[in-house]
Amino acid sequence: MTASFDQYRVDLERTVDRLRSMGIARLAASFEPEETRAQAARALIARLADTGAEIEGRAPRAVPTLNDAALGDQLAVIGRDLIVALEDSPIATADRVALADQLTAELVEFRRRI
Repeated sequence: MTASFDQYRVDLERTVDRLRSMGIARLAASFEPEETRAQAARALIARLADTGAEIEGRAPRAVPTLNDAALGDQLAVIGRDLIVALEDSPIATADRVALADQLTAELVEFRRRI
């Protein structure tokens, strides 16, 4: 739809690839401010899921806690669902673009931290 949505997709895939390629030991290692990188990933996934729920006008639901090895896949699914919700949303285009930019920045920051 827009360059902002395309950039979100690019950064989502980069972040997914990063998580998928990270070893289990590294995901489980001590990390600040969360206890582990896996917990940081779970927090990001939960925020994206909550944002998608808000866009769709539904109540947030708990995201299942999967094995650390599945976090990349879980982020891929939640992240793709979110962009579909954003594209289909009746929210004004400028607001959707701003939200896509904000989500992209969050993905980039997460990748930088881990």
